[in-house]
Amino acid sequence: MGTEIIINVEPYETRVALLENRTVQEIFIERAKERGIAGNIYRGRVTKVLPGMQVAFVDIGLDKSGFLHKSDINLTEYGFVPDFGSANEQGDTSEPDMDDRAASTTVPKEIPPIESILEERQEILVQVIKDPIGTKGTRISSFITLPGRYLVFMPMVKQVGVSRRIEDPAERERLKGIVEEVRNPAHGCIIRTAAEGASREDLKRDVDFLNRLWEKILAKNEQAKAPELVHRDLDIVLRSLRDLCGRDVDRISIDVADDYQRCVEFINSFIGDPKPSIELYRGFEPIFESNGVEIEIERALGRKVWLKSGGYIVIDQTEALTTIDVNTGKFVGKRSQEETILKTNLEAVKEIVYQLRLRNLGGIIIIDFIDMDKDVSKEKVYKALEQALRTDRSRTNILRVSELGLVEMTRKRTRESLAKLLCQPCPHCEGKGSMKSTKTVCYEIFREIERATRKKPNVKRIQIEVSQRIADALYEEENDYMEKLESERKLKISIKVGKDMPEEEYEVSVIE
Repeated sequence: MGTEIIINVEPYETRVALLENRTVQEIFIERAKERGIAGNIYRGRVTKVLPGMQVAFVDIGLDKSGFLHKSDINLTEYGFVPDFGSANEQGDTSEPDMDDRAASTTVPKEIPPIESILEERQEILVQVIKDPIGTKGTRISSFITLPGRYLVFMPMVKQVGVSRRIEDPAERERLKGIVEEVRNPAHGCIIRTAAEGASREDLKRDVDFLNRLWEKILAKNEQAKAPELVHRDLDIVLRSLRDLCGRDVDRISIDVADDYQRCVEFINSFIGDPKPSIELYRGFEPIFESNGVEIEIERALGRKVWLKSGGYIVIDQTEALTTIDVNTGKFVGKRSQEETILKTNLEAVKEIVYQLRLRNLGGIIIIDFIDMDKDVSKEKVYKALEQALRTDRSRTNILRVSELGLVEMTRKRTRESLAKLLCQPCPHCEGKGSMKSTKTVCYEIFREIERATRKKPNVKRIQIEVSQRIADALYEEENDYMEKLESERKLKISIKVGKDMPEEEYEVSVIE
């Protein structure tokens, strides 16, 4: 089996799974009430310019203003002629990911201060390049980009770039030559990986469509009153076909008739030959269950992932970074300790890269491999990781194995991870991942009683409201100290079980 796209559409949520050889590689989720805004274009109004940070905040009609860094401002629109350096520095541009709508744009060598470019209440056309992630707000840019099937249209620049993933020099030259012929010289573009092997007709159709779309956006912008949405990007169903449907995709399966028809029309209009087969799923079992996707989603939410050898990895995600710890677990090997460790680390490499894609983990990632004594073993692990990451569509950067057996890497983060999207902090531990032990809470209560009796020496009765777990501990293993406290302080302690009392919380009340 090759590559498949499985689409599950519900009124409240749409999910897309990318399968390679029947194995789930990536999952995309869009909820009706939480639809992403990356790729949307707005006419916004500058609300604040911060010279000290060289950023501006732009009201685009959302709860929070968009964050605009000066490097994301199109200077030519404001009369500046930027120095971009030599052509070699700008001729090769990376392809955008599925949820990274704005392609990498060339940044000039010298950028004037933001206060000389923008001022408060100024209206500006901007595009969302990154949805809010965690506590970070919406990232916006005034470099507008419009992704097509084979091209990323960039009306604000004039250069033509080619995706680095098209490695054949002859094919790169062929594609660039065709696009140079059919494009408007006033607008630039990036030739995407999907364009490899595309005909002149396919490329011209993409250029013409994107030109017409840009003209419509400009016309609407002229009539818009800031803050106002000018252009909304495709929904996740059509976006997944546009960005994931390459020549290696054999089959697309979707479970709703209306969306199936939309997909057929989109493929016939925008996807070149050979076209993938598309089917309307009619099975009795839900489409994600029949394709093994549901069980992989559950697995992706777990902290520990077992390896086939008996080893395992532990994944912990924080606000700033993700740590991955590799352990031998039940695997003891057959020969030397070094061989056992190397085999576990190499097996972990494949699982780690798989989990990075499946969970959509981004930002700073620290991998704690099992310590290896030999430099040759460390090099093998590094090379294996480097090779495995070549299949990842998100940009990554890795450093070699350190003396402590750690690998530091970054992976481009364009949207929330699967865990952040599907989970919320535990109301009991508040996201810490652990709670105070029963003994710790009991002893905190005893100290609170002692403080209360010191403030009011003549108190005769104290009531404690706790959870059932803590009440059981106070009545049983901590009962001796309870009785001693009552005897020494000459008071009566009563315990009340709070029905909805959180495990760690308690209330000590002095009864007059």
